[in-house]
Amino acid sequence: MRTPVSTYRLQIRPGFTLQDAAGTVPYLKSLGVDWIYLSPILTAEKGSDHGYDVTDPSAIDPDRGGAEGLLAASQAAREAGMGVLVDIVPNHVGVATPVQNPWWWSLLKEGQQSRYAPAFDVDWDFGGGRVRIPVLGSDSDVDALEIKDGELRYYDHRFPLAEGTYTAGDPTADDPREVHDRQHYELIGWRRADDELNYRRFFAVNSLAGIRVELPEVFDEAHSEIVRWFREGLVDGLRIDHPDGLADPEGYLRRLREVSGGSYLLIEKILEPGEVLPAGFDCEGTTGYDALADVDRLFVDPAGQEALDALDTELRGGQPADYEEMIRGTKRRITDGILHSEMLRLARLVPPGTGLGVEPAADALAEIIAAFPVYRSYLPEGAEVLREACALAVRRRPELADAVGLLLPLLLDAGPEAGAELGRRFQQTSGMVMAKGVEDTAFFRYTRLGTLTEVGADPTEFSIAPEEFHHRMARRQAELPLSMTTLSTHDTKRSEDTRARISVLAELAGEWKAALARLQEVAPLPDGPLANLLWQSIAGAWPADRDRLQYYAQKAAREAGNSTDWLDPDEAFEKQLSAAVDAVFDNPQVRAELETLVELLTPYGAVNSLGAKLVQLTMPGVPDVYQGTEFWDRSLTDPDNRRPFDYAARRAALAALDAGDLPASYTDDAAKLLVTSRALRLRRDRPELFTGYRPVAATGSAAGHLVGFDRGSAAGAGALTLATRLPRGLEQLGGWRDTAVDLAVDMADELTGSTFRAGTVPLSAILRDYPVALLVPTS
Repeated sequence: MRTPVSTYRLQIRPGFTLQDAAGTVPYLKSLGVDWIYLSPILTAEKGSDHGYDVTDPSAIDPDRGGAEGLLAASQAAREAGMGVLVDIVPNHVGVATPVQNPWWWSLLKEGQQSRYAPAFDVDWDFGGGRVRIPVLGSDSDVDALEIKDGELRYYDHRFPLAEGTYTAGDPTADDPREVHDRQHYELIGWRRADDELNYRRFFAVNSLAGIRVELPEVFDEAHSEIVRWFREGLVDGLRIDHPDGLADPEGYLRRLREVSGGSYLLIEKILEPGEVLPAGFDCEGTTGYDALADVDRLFVDPAGQEALDALDTELRGGQPADYEEMIRGTKRRITDGILHSEMLRLARLVPPGTGLGVEPAADALAEIIAAFPVYRSYLPEGAEVLREACALAVRRRPELADAVGLLLPLLLDAGPEAGAELGRRFQQTSGMVMAKGVEDTAFFRYTRLGTLTEVGADPTEFSIAPEEFHHRMARRQAELPLSMTTLSTHDTKRSEDTRARISVLAELAGEWKAALARLQEVAPLPDGPLANLLWQSIAGAWPADRDRLQYYAQKAAREAGNSTDWLDPDEAFEKQLSAAVDAVFDNPQVRAELETLVELLTPYGAVNSLGAKLVQLTMPGVPDVYQGTEFWDRSLTDPDNRRPFDYAARRAALAALDAGDLPASYTDDAAKLLVTSRALRLRRDRPELFTGYRPVAATGSAAGHLVGFDRGSAAGAGALTLATRLPRGLEQLGGWRDTAVDLAVDMADELTGSTFRAGTVPLSAILRDYPVALLVPTS
């Protein structure tokens, strides 16, 4: 199996095709990248910028470059000695525009007789033999239906007509409402989706319909094009999107490993603190959110927790945030709201003989899911997780004891037998609730420090000491050496540099409290926790244009769901929210307050950014660089983090670095490019320097402000990473002063070219020009 040393994620879209990706290969090669890493490339919904709404898995999207585009990208990579990793989406397909998806079109036209009927996860009995499609403004909108060109039309929506259900060639011969009643689908009001939908979706996205890749014939057809990539040597590995949504992730990975010829596989799996991948998962690891959480917390000052907790309590009217109770509430908000259809489907699978009605069963199942500490239990391995969740559900709701007692043995049975459907579907559902209730709701409510509310993280873990970080890295080296590490992705709530700047607030809690109070006085928001989140995010991302910040503010407020929400926006609140953002641009007092804060945070944030980047690129695992983040990137949640960027500027800056034009300041764009390129090149060109992991401790009064590790083996020194942490505190100490590290051999800094003799070397000498150093033995 060929494995990557590093990867570089490219977002392939109509505006940046596979041919464009091929054109970037020489630059990426020079940067030090080992593999290119492509976002989904199969045919997707027209105009989709992300590609996760695949409409035809049998072909590469022509708008993304088509088959010839992948060939060009692959050939360019091969000629550069690089590999190719591709993101695939096995859980669902895009159905927003039925005519674009031949599987879905066939299902709607032919119903249960369609050859694709088994591919979709439809509860036909609940729908009276019809698939419910929630596209109408209201049920009365059936009056707006018309027949045109042999199709049923609802404004711009097009649907097929089953044979024999209308008078062909005469659109006036039939009442469209009556024709609609004869179809294998039922168009319903969009608000009914929460309770009455009868097909499995991706989370609560009605336009993404789940498919059943656990069926061999469905797997084969959905993966035929992907198998071709490996058969023709175009691709070297796969990133699997959302495996928690699959009926049998373990079986899926086993089959995928077989058809890909034993190739490198990564899964987009969120691991909660202390959770490990199931032993039966045949893959190299995750896409790196677990690593991201560890790196972030290494650069957060634990001394700031008490003050930030106190500020958060004050903003909540004196009531401290109870995160456990908060996520119980946000999960129940999801199970009783946008995913209630899924809970009702589970409830309908409870055997009638139990005497448990559908709504009581749904209530008990929702309470169990709300008690889950992880995204999913993988039975039988995760049986204890399920039992503990059931016990917690009963402690919270004693009146559910009998119902939970009836459900537990049913939920523990998740085998392939027909009677085990409830157990299987429950596992598919728990991750959906976790993602929507925690990532997409609680993370916008629990706002004491925005760095901590990132995908894959536990925001109650405020920081970690270097000693704990070293422990986790040693375990990663031993157990998951080929798992990906990352700092930014297309899904992160904030990019790495935005979070690194926000992390400084833990060292400046007093200054932050005062600044926030002044901002609230001039541009007030009645929702204190949201104001905390908003101004942290604006300060972290600044400078930013008005439209970007307005979009983020609205999305954050609606996701939080406290003062407004997506289904029923509060116009008065959102007007006030919009005014607060506008004040950044229109009110000199607000602008001055923000810029004063950003000026204070920026140098410390840059230290955090460079430290996090070097640590991530050199720690155990396969480091990924998200597109463009070799320069400073201060993005917010999607789609802000998928904006185009300037490759030409990066090429020119890299050429200047290679010509010896080093950045004058560590706050320059080129400083991050220097760290990124030198670390990537060293990992690729000197793999023998990255075979182990040993902590490197400093001595002296500022020792706690250093994180250091040696990637060499027990036999000798390897690449030595040194990074500054908690820079404001270091400054207040008067700098490194007497702090030093012991070098076992003569070493040189890959960033500056400076050399250091073996022995005790002052950190003030090693970190004279930049807050980080990457040392290698000189012989």
